[in-house]
Amino acid sequence: MATLRLGDKAPDFEQQSSAGPISFHKWAGNSWVVLFSHPADFTPVCTTELGKTAALSGEFAKRGAKAIAVSVDPVDSHQKWIGDINETQNTTVNFPILADPDRKVAGLYDMIHPNSLENATVRSVFIIDPNKTIRATITYPASTGRNFDEILRVIDSLQLTDNYKVATPVNWKDGDDVVISPAIQDPAELAKRFPKGFKALRPYLRMTPQPNK
Repeated sequence: MATLRLGDKAPDFEQQSSAGPISFHKWAGNSWVVLFSHPADFTPVCTTELGKTAALSGEFAKRGAKAIAVSVDPVDSHQKWIGDINETQNTTVNFPILADPDRKVAGLYDMIHPNSLENATVRSVFIIDPNKTIRATITYPASTGRNFDEILRVIDSLQLTDNYKVATPVNWKDGDDVVISPAIQDPAELAKRFPKGFKALRPYLRMTPQPNK
């Protein structure tokens, strides 16, 4: 299958998981989804990542988002691994880990990169919106743990920019000033959309307080 790109429909699938059978689109419902893959069970970096995901469950919920992990190992392995995660990371894994021994999900989402890991999934992240559209992808090597603050930041940016004609600048985080879309030039529309005003550093670079704050 060709590599998935931004704007593509997230492929649907049915697969077993640590929480029982998952029909992906049905499970996702009207939520945002973070689908992320792991090279294998009982690996150290993955253990810390899954523990952090569980600890951030409230942050995901605030954003109307669900997390779902995938590993090529079977369900019984996942169940044993979850015990280790809960104990070592002082948390409770409260999201599904997909079992993908037949590599079905890995194939649909192009998660196996043979020049990096021959038979296991790299650290792929797919951020999927409620319309089942892929909105962001991030890929890490097996040796580098993911930054979940960044994943939450991307969701914040996507949700903000979906609702307002703005973009988020470098190193933006929730509450910072944002950039007004260059497409908006009419003074009346600017005044209506951005009643707090804006600072024009250049005609194409106009900063305004975050509209929903």
